[in-house]
Amino acid sequence: MYKEILRGLNRLKVKKTAFKITKSPMEITYKKHGTTIYFSGSDGIDDTKGIIDEDKPIKLVILDELTEFFDDGEGEDELTNIEATFVRGNSSGFQMIYLYNPPKNPNAEINQWCKKMEKRDDCIHIHTTYKDVPIEWLGQDLIDSAEEMEKTDPKMYRWVWLGESTGIDDAVYYMFNQSHIKENKEGQRFSIIAIGGDYGQQNATTFQAAGLDMGNKQLKGLDEYYHSGRESGRQKSPSEYAQDFVQFVTSLGERYGTENVHFYLFLDPSAQGLQEEIKRACRGANVPVSIRNAENDVKLGISRVQKMLALHLMSISSSQEWAMNEFQTYEYDKDSIKKGKEEPVKIDDHCMDAIRYLVMGMWTKIKPWLPVLERED
Repeated sequence: MYKEILRGLNRLKVKKTAFKITKSPMEITYKKHGTTIYFSGSDGIDDTKGIIDEDKPIKLVILDELTEFFDDGEGEDELTNIEATFVRGNSSGFQMIYLYNPPKNPNAEINQWCKKMEKRDDCIHIHTTYKDVPIEWLGQDLIDSAEEMEKTDPKMYRWVWLGESTGIDDAVYYMFNQSHIKENKEGQRFSIIAIGGDYGQQNATTFQAAGLDMGNKQLKGLDEYYHSGRESGRQKSPSEYAQDFVQFVTSLGERYGTENVHFYLFLDPSAQGLQEEIKRACRGANVPVSIRNAENDVKLGISRVQKMLALHLMSISSSQEWAMNEFQTYEYDKDSIKKGKEEPVKIDDHCMDAIRYLVMGMWTKIKPWLPVLERED
């Protein structure tokens, strides 16, 4: 919000010299009248009480990224408490502004809260989109990206760009189709190859690999490793999986790597034993791989993979047969959708977890390919 306010001053052509702008404490003060904008996080109901000054009553409170209050906080209870805290002692003219991007699911808690707020006589609900601001604030490239998504995936466009709660499809990756299955050009090489790994003792273990084509802004699927003890009738030990991983990486390097190729592995964070075995095996075989614990935020990871697919920024190869099948069968639990908390069915999702780990791990490198508003900066 601090950066957004400063950006707003530039857009409105207001001179920054008219303000005293500090970072510690984080405040912006209008010199002429001494009115001040304070910035505060809210990790709990009582966090914002400390900025109240009896001599300088707060007249406007802006809460941004409101969905986080419901996803990670105490939801409506926290918002009600913040309102009561600041309205207390204000004789007149007090306002609150709530800002958020509506979730897809109409049953989401924040959407239900919004409907309740609309019934209040003192509340005005304003819905805005990228079409409501000057083009120069966004840039023509962003407008072009939005229009391209409107052509390729109208439903995703309505949610991402128009802020409509379009509803949750049973299929998580409903936008996945034949156009996302592409073969790499013969001889194409990659300086960065990323691998997502999901580990199971009884269930399947898989490694899903993709190369970063920085020139064409594409995350290109290369190959997969997949073994299921339940289906094959033979369980493998972590040390065996580690040896298989070394062979997998060696093969990828020979087929797709440049002379200075860099490998990344983003591994299931619960697989610490396997991670140690892979480190040991890679050292022994002199195969350099940067190994990281995968970031396991399922909701955020799914959202990022959906964006990459909808904008046709990622593909898989025909050799990734298990991933191809899962993309088409991976779905949400219907009961969770009704409750406003969409959760994927935890069946046959090993490739989907691995690919989600891969996208999350490479996000800082691939997010510049996305339209500005989709980068989550």
